[in-house]
Amino acid sequence: MAPAAMREPGRPPQGAQRFATFSEFYPYYLQQHENRTARRLHVVGTSLAIVLFFAALLTRRWVLLPAALVSGYAFAWIGHFFFEHNSPATFHYPLYSLRGDFKLLRDVLSGRLRW
Repeated sequence: MAPAAMREPGRPPQGAQRFATFSEFYPYYLQQHENRTARRLHVVGTSLAIVLFFAALLTRRWVLLPAALVSGYAFAWIGHFFFEHNSPATFHYPLYSLRGDFKLLRDVLSGRLRW
């Protein structure tokens, strides 16, 4: 396997699953978020990131933008490292993972998924 520094950013490591579409990726994403506490942390982090993002836009306090980014990832990564005991999908599938965070939030808020 090539060292991380030699791989293209955002490309999964050799042997990792590859997904052609988000529809193929999302079941994998859900599998990586089976722990209820980790899922709750994702919902809280994504919600807080959205609130901070819009607060930054409305108040023009641009310092809130990095805070939105940090809050979203901090809650999610705590969930992965301490509750799921797996590696965040963001490391290998950054765009699909971000989209998965929003879909997970929507699925929880709509009642499709328990949190």
